[in-house]
Amino acid sequence: MNSLRLEVSDPGSILLLLQDLADLPCTLVQQKLNKHFQNVTGAKVAFLAPILFETEEMVIHVVGEKILDRELRFPVSLQVINHALHRAVKQRKSMAQNITELDQELLQHLRSVVDVAPNLFLSIPIQHPIKDHIALVVCLVDYDNKEDADHNCTKMVQECFRYCLGLLLSTLRCQEEARLKIQCQNLLAVSRKLFMRLGDLSDLLREIMAEARKLTNAERCSLFLLDTEQQDLVAKVFDGVVTGETVKEMRISLNQGIAGHVATSGKLLNIRNAYSHPLFYRGIDDVTGFKTRNILCFPIRDEERIIGVAQLCNKMDGLYFDVFDEEVATAFSIYCGISIMHSIVYKKIQDAQARNKLSNELMMYHMQVEDEAVQALLNCRDDHNIKDFDQFHFSPRNIPYRHMPCYVLKMFRDLGFIDHWKIKRTTLARFILYVKKGYRDAPYHNWVHAFSVAHFAYLMIKNLELIGDLYMSHLQALVFLVSCLCHDIDHRGTNNSFQTKCGTVLASLYSSEGSVMEVRYYFENRHHLAQSMCILNTEGCNIFESLTSEEYSEALDLLRNNILATDLASHFRNVDKQQIIISKGYEKNNLDHRKQLHAMFMTCCDLSDQTKTWKVSKKTAEQIYDEFFSQGDLEKSMGTAPIEMMDRERASIPDLQVQFITNLVLPLFTNLATLFPLTQQLVNVIKDNREVWKIVKSLFQKYSQKGTTGMDILLDPRLDEEIDKTFNSLVGNSEENSSQESCAYPSDNADNVETTPKSN
Repeated sequence: MNSLRLEVSDPGSILLLLQDLADLPCTLVQQKLNKHFQNVTGAKVAFLAPILFETEEMVIHVVGEKILDRELRFPVSLQVINHALHRAVKQRKSMAQNITELDQELLQHLRSVVDVAPNLFLSIPIQHPIKDHIALVVCLVDYDNKEDADHNCTKMVQECFRYCLGLLLSTLRCQEEARLKIQCQNLLAVSRKLFMRLGDLSDLLREIMAEARKLTNAERCSLFLLDTEQQDLVAKVFDGVVTGETVKEMRISLNQGIAGHVATSGKLLNIRNAYSHPLFYRGIDDVTGFKTRNILCFPIRDEERIIGVAQLCNKMDGLYFDVFDEEVATAFSIYCGISIMHSIVYKKIQDAQARNKLSNELMMYHMQVEDEAVQALLNCRDDHNIKDFDQFHFSPRNIPYRHMPCYVLKMFRDLGFIDHWKIKRTTLARFILYVKKGYRDAPYHNWVHAFSVAHFAYLMIKNLELIGDLYMSHLQALVFLVSCLCHDIDHRGTNNSFQTKCGTVLASLYSSEGSVMEVRYYFENRHHLAQSMCILNTEGCNIFESLTSEEYSEALDLLRNNILATDLASHFRNVDKQQIIISKGYEKNNLDHRKQLHAMFMTCCDLSDQTKTWKVSKKTAEQIYDEFFSQGDLEKSMGTAPIEMMDRERASIPDLQVQFITNLVLPLFTNLATLFPLTQQLVNVIKDNREVWKIVKSLFQKYSQKGTTGMDILLDPRLDEEIDKTFNSLVGNSEENSSQESCAYPSDNADNVETTPKSN
């Protein structure tokens, strides 16, 4: 019984305290205990820091008699309150310490309840009555009689908890269970919201960010998904207002910054001072103008792997994110991963349905290629020996439309592809006819355009000796020709912007807005690739069937890269890199050099009409602006104002042509001529065509003053007469000028001509 004898405490006051504590919630129990210790020890402030053994947290609900709006939680193992409290727990004895060593947020609460700034505090560990660990730490701030107070204060606190510790721990356990119940209810409510957004991944990501901020009371949330192909974390949906130029996409390397570290390690990071942390990447703040103070970053997983990272910034109701926020974030990440993967699966199902619809639409539009048509192509009796077919100055649009498939066969045969790859003639013929039927009757993006692009690829392979000089392998050359033939299959005569505005099936299926993890190519080009694959997979059409599995896989990769390279946005992304390669010297064994060069070849083929004579160039412009203006008319009928290039009332065709040639065509073919001097003749023709367009500009102004619009001027036969007259007066009768005239302005008669900038 001696061990239970009270040495320094008043038994009566402890009995009254126990009576007052009966049937109270945890916070009120702590409030009364704090008041009791302040009275019996003379401390200015007392507070309890119970230790949750299961989670190894130290939690503070009440400071003095002030119940905190938000409890403070600290991992005991990280010593985040102060070293003295950690030592008190570890060494199991009371410790006196300077008050400045306390956590800053806790100090703010102390100063709010004490009139005079406190100096010292005493931390007293209380042993659990049953288990072998410390149950809580009692802190007394600025206690009286400091010479002998340490011993007496410690005794008073320990004697009191000999009787009331069990009650405190029971109320604490009840409070924790209530907290977990609320947390589970909140997470279930959030999960319901998330699963209602599965139809649109972008909406889902915005909802995830909003709920993550709400659950943790954070100022901002960034959400990055893992792009496994590029080994980047990519964000396309942003939380908050981005200052300055709108950011369409943000990418972070997996080996960069906090988000990259969390994605690779799979471990949550809670950072109190972002700018002092070695992993913090300031690039995002520099781009957005946002100031990051603290960060809680956690991984998002599906059933097998990490698929992304969420990064919460700037705790709004405290100095930093605490253990409770970590707990919520970890639980929330499970729902994030499940909902994101379900959304992706749901999108794939929608894509499959859309592809099926597109395929049905395509088949209904074009029907089947009959065996009789294949045999008719193979048995054509025309000699197919039109003069200069294999020369750069030849315009493929002079080929009769009905014979174009025959000349595609001729190109394959002339380049040796049929024999080298053992391609069945019936298979090749059927493939060509399916590709031809795959093109719609658009003014410009039609089968004639495809034939012209393929013809220029044929000219390059043959005349520049791309295979013999090791610029291409036999397989790369084969796929190069096939890619040019297929690059615009099923083009609708409208661009991506129009498809998106109208919400077409194409836009729904291929738009990069549907999946932030897709490579950002325009969906039209991805559709052309998909339709090419569809034809290859059609029975009796696989011209790659004799390839080995490795060659077949490489062929499909090449086909993909080549077709996607015809997107002019892709060209402009790579043009600087191509320029550097050309200027510093092309390396035939450098795989990146070869990939960039082949992409440049595709663009050259796509724009090859600009290397033909002025007559061809003009006819080309007629077709392209017919297509542009048709889209502009549709947009007007929908109540939308088209851009100037597609508005027949505003577009200045000569200005657009001069700008197009100057900014795109001429630099492109100048690079080609630097590498292949034989093509300098093409650069000269392009320059001559630009000069004629400059002449046409003044004529357009004269016609416009009479009230005639752009396309009507271009189609007016009197314009050709005036161009002839003006051009001849400029060049005169000298031998030199006559030579220029024969190059830029011959009197050929080209029909069905193609055009200028692709609207993709």
